[in-house]
Amino acid sequence: MRISGTMSMRAAAAAAAALVLLTACGDGGGDGGGDKGGNPGKQALRGGAPTPDPTRIPDVGDKLQSRIPDQSRQVVAVYGKGVNSADATVVLYTKQGKAWERTRSWAAHNGKRGWATSHHEGDKRSPVGVYTLSDAGGVLPDPGARLPYTASGSFAAPHYWPKSHWTDFNYVIAIDYNRVKGASPLDQTRPEGQSKGGSIWLHMDHGSGTSACVSLSKSGMEYLLKNLDPKLHPVVVMGDKAHLAA
Repeated sequence: MRISGTMSMRAAAAAAAALVLLTACGDGGGDGGGDKGGNPGKQALRGGAPTPDPTRIPDVGDKLQSRIPDQSRQVVAVYGKGVNSADATVVLYTKQGKAWERTRSWAAHNGKRGWATSHHEGDKRSPVGVYTLSDAGGVLPDPGARLPYTASGSFAAPHYWPKSHWTDFNYVIAIDYNRVKGASPLDQTRPEGQSKGGSIWLHMDHGSGTSACVSLSKSGMEYLLKNLDPKLHPVVVMGDKAHLAA
């Protein structure tokens, strides 16, 4: 989205942004997140258990594992606690040679009603699947992102939302679900139709579930923005534990 210098176009952009925010990420209240996270993806060896295969993302079954592009060397894995839970852990994996190495992890939240294998607009569930990560942006200036970054006040959350939510979109990374790659996260184009929803983002956490996005701490978002490299073809693998393992 291009931001015009005229007041009328700024107003139109702000209105369009508000519509995007209302139909995707946003409302909720509850327990806070942080950087410590859990330890999904780190498999302990117990009583003769097989050694984890370093060429695979831990705790991800064949169905989703096979959808990770061969050229991808960065995976953001979102391990949802349960199909109806808003609690999750985000783990960044980086491929060294043929092996995936756990780089960082953060406590996180997903849709306030959990997860869906067939997400639709307004269901308050995050979509299960594997999606590319192509574009970023936010209210704050570019922190040194490697992905194309759009800085704009149009990302700002409406101030009739709870105050705890006002900084949600200071940093965002668009998840390429029902969107046009190469466009600002604010772009409202929905190639698969409006009913399938859109504007599914990684963004800053407000302490509880979202409308469909995945949220984590400001420091986590800054780290991802500075380290996700389009040359490494980053993707997100996301879902609750059961669907991830299928």
